[in-house]
Parts: sequence; C-alpha cells; structure tokens
Amino acid sequence: MHRLGKNHGGYFGETIDVVTALREIEAAALRHGWESEVLPAGEGVTLQTWRRIRGGSRRAYVSAGIHGDEPAGVLAVRQFLQDDAWPAHVDLWLCPCLNPTGFPLNRRENAQGLDLNRQYLHPNAAETRAHIEWLRRQPSFDTTLCLHEDWEADGFYLYEVKTGDGPSQAEEVIRRVAQVCPIDLSENIEDRPAVGGIIRPSADPKSRPEWPEAFWLLMNRTRHCFTLEAPSDYPMPVRVAAVVTAVRTMLEGL
Repeated sequence: MHRLGKNHGGYFGETIDVVTALREIEAAALRHGWESEVLPAGEGVTLQTWRRIRGGSRRAYVSAGIHGDEPAGVLAVRQFLQDDAWPAHVDLWLCPCLNPTGFPLNRRENAQGLDLNRQYLHPNAAETRAHIEWLRRQPSFDTTLCLHEDWEADGFYLYEVKTGDGPSQAEEVIRRVAQVCPIDLSENIEDRPAVGGIIRPSADPKSRPEWPEAFWLLMNRTRHCFTLEAPSDYPMPVRVAAVVTAVRTMLEGL
C-alpha cells in the first residue's frame, strides 16, 4: 500500500460534510442509549458531548475533530456508534467534533483562525473554554484517546504520555493497526524521537508553552493519554480502519 501523493504543503484529500456526520452520530448515539449534553461555544456554535455509563469498571474519554482537516477521527466515531461496538466494562465519555467550524473550511484552525489544539493552557477560543468547563465537571479517566491525522506521515503512529508507572498498550496497538494500515517507522516524527511508530514525549508541563488537549487531560483528568495519528495521505477507509482498530485495542485492554 502506497501513499496517494495528494498532500503537498497541506491536506488535499477527501473532505466530509461535518453537519451530516454529526447528525448521523447523534442518531446512532440516541438509538443505542447514550446521554447527550450540548455545549454553547460561541455565536452560533455548539459542541456535542456524549456519555454511556453502565457501571463499568473502567472509564475512558475519546475526542475527535479538533482540527478541521482531519476527518478520519469523526468518521471512526460515527462507525463505533453505528456498530455499537464498545466494551461493556468501559464507561465512555465522547466528544466527536471539537472544531465544527473548521471542517467546512477544510483547515486545521477554527473559523477565527485559532488552532484549538494549542489553546489548553491559556484558552481564548470559545470552543476550548466550553470544552474545559465541561471536562471539569467529569470524573477522572483511566485513559484518554485523542483522534488525529497527519498529512505528512508515512503511516500510522501514536503519542503516549503518562505520569507514573503502569502497563502500556502502545506496542499492541501498533501490532494490530499494522494489519490494516502502514506504520510510520521513522526514527524521528514531528521533530521527536520515535521507536516503532511510538512517540513518548516528556510529561513535564514546563516543556509545553502551548498545551494541546492531551496535555490538559494529563494534568487534570488522567494519568495515561494517547494521541492517535492516522496517515492522511492514504485512502479514507484505510485511515478510518486504523483509528477504529487502535481505539478498540485500547478499550478492550483496559
């Protein structure tokens, strides 16, 4: 399987109608008994949040769509909800699209030109403020999964960041994803050392002048956070399959 070669200087692959995708996500979530909370996030903007609590022994949080040129995560969430394929022992909190104004523009930033994934230390964006306020009302999570894409990547890779010791599922995720999508085996990805498609950056808050969502979660709601990066220069079904496989592996292993 080879890269499509469409992305030069940015993402020029397939796009999605995010309004339709969110409508389909809502229909599937309601059909399967999820609870919703809609967050006002600026003039004319709302964020959907969902939760499924059934007395599970573990708690997990999943988010997608914080960058408007990364559609595979939103479609993976839609597939999960339509398939209703979540492990019974895991209670789930879900934000399917954190940047609804970025997708119609097919750009990383929101409609105001802000990269929402750099807003979590000093939040100026209404979407980020609303999201943080909601997160503060939620319990701690055993793991958090942030679904992303990288238009420059040679394959799937992930970030794992955690505080304290404990087992890691990162290698197992890579092993399973490799069955459906190429893995980026570069020794350096995004200017960070990588081994076998896994980046383990510092958890020191002083190392991040601008916090991404994952870092806020690590400092406030979890001790173990993963950012999953699908390769945007591959066909959409491959990217969605990579994300679905990774999330299933994570949740089943909790």
